[in-house]
Amino acid sequence: MADNSDYVKKLTDALAARADHLEKYDLPKLKKLKEELRHYHTGFASLYNLYVKKGLIHEDPYKQEAKIAEIEVPNSTTFSEAEKLDQLTRRLANYDNQLDFLVNFYQYSPEFLTMDRIKRILGLVKYIDWVQLSPDSQNIMTRVVADMTNQIKIGTEPLTMSVITESISNLNKSFNPIIVQLKLLADYQREMYKLQLRGLTSGLPQAEASNVPNLRKKMAQTMPGIPFYPDLLEEVLKEDYSGDGPALQEAVLKKLMVAENKPKAAKAPISFRTILLEGVYGLGATAVTFQEILVKMDENQLILENRKQTFLEKLKKLFQQMFNREPDPVIYEVEYIDPAKGAPVSERVNFHAFRGDVERKIRTLSPMVRGVASSKLDSVQEDQLAGFLDRNVREIQSLHKILGALDDFFKAAVDKPERDRIRGIKPELGTIKNAIVRANSKRYEYNAQKEQEEQLKRLGVSPDS
Repeated sequence: MADNSDYVKKLTDALAARADHLEKYDLPKLKKLKEELRHYHTGFASLYNLYVKKGLIHEDPYKQEAKIAEIEVPNSTTFSEAEKLDQLTRRLANYDNQLDFLVNFYQYSPEFLTMDRIKRILGLVKYIDWVQLSPDSQNIMTRVVADMTNQIKIGTEPLTMSVITESISNLNKSFNPIIVQLKLLADYQREMYKLQLRGLTSGLPQAEASNVPNLRKKMAQTMPGIPFYPDLLEEVLKEDYSGDGPALQEAVLKKLMVAENKPKAAKAPISFRTILLEGVYGLGATAVTFQEILVKMDENQLILENRKQTFLEKLKKLFQQMFNREPDPVIYEVEYIDPAKGAPVSERVNFHAFRGDVERKIRTLSPMVRGVASSKLDSVQEDQLAGFLDRNVREIQSLHKILGALDDFFKAAVDKPERDRIRGIKPELGTIKNAIVRANSKRYEYNAQKEQEEQLKRLGVSPDS
């Protein structure tokens, strides 16, 4: 029978110190983890929408209706060639929904991110290997996604290619920071879990402590809802009962030891300009998405107008064209939810005037793509860059709102037999929404950094100290 009371006390103290350190010093890192996961989702969402647009997968009609209570790693089993389109459509739509839930509904605190949830997040992040994206991968999802991505690249225009390149780059850049932060949390949570297990094994002979079925049953009774991990029980048995136990226990305490917070060396000044540029590049990538939306909107408008026109109306249109007269404006009554009031609002939209607004926005955003934009933005002052980002976020939000309302309008305005001819723009709207969210986060980051710098200046403290 192992007497581990002294170790349990030391372990409890070490975990308490580690928890305090997590709250005081690692909480900003958890916010960084959320931001990296948001970038990860944005990168995937852009590619997902391209897969839909190119017809490599279909738009899942049930995607928007999916209800998620807890993240689950999508299916990754093999499938036949005949099942490929259906399986990829459902799996990738589910993957996009799971990442969206992870970013927008998960809490980022040591208490919430338990061992089980850390495993779920790891499963999502590793579902597709973006670092080694190859058609030769042993992972079936990595293999087919690599193949789809290569298909898109063939004959793709430069703007779309830049979206693909930036999306995969963001996925790769976010992967390691996510893994590092999850490992720090996992190290803490696994020892907390093992401490709970010791509440069940303490004072038991090794034979009883090793009885997995009995311990599993006992845990279900005393700690309902907490998963049972046999591999962590095995670690407890080695640390508490084996000849190597003292050395293993010492290694655990050393791993949990909180380092002293020594004064940090002066940091290089933060480049606020870089923060703004990240937001601008994200918005610039939406130019190609807006262009894709216009193509679909034009087709939908043509279907609607041809369906509604009587013979006299067609004759009138013909005379207008013959005599170069301006056609009557096409006005649609649309409805959307006012985000400020949370109430439905009706608005009359002049379709062609609105279309002109979108085209002008495309011309503004097209040069703002990473690589293409760098030389053009070198001479732009920081405050002008901030103003450009603010203005374009607001204008894109307004366009996004009206486009969503038009999408709903076109689907409702035709009879059911014709509805399949109407081309939906939900994937494109999702891409634009992700770009808005990311640009807004850069705006907030920039404003917060500037405010902090101003406060330090008022206190007479150098921002670099």
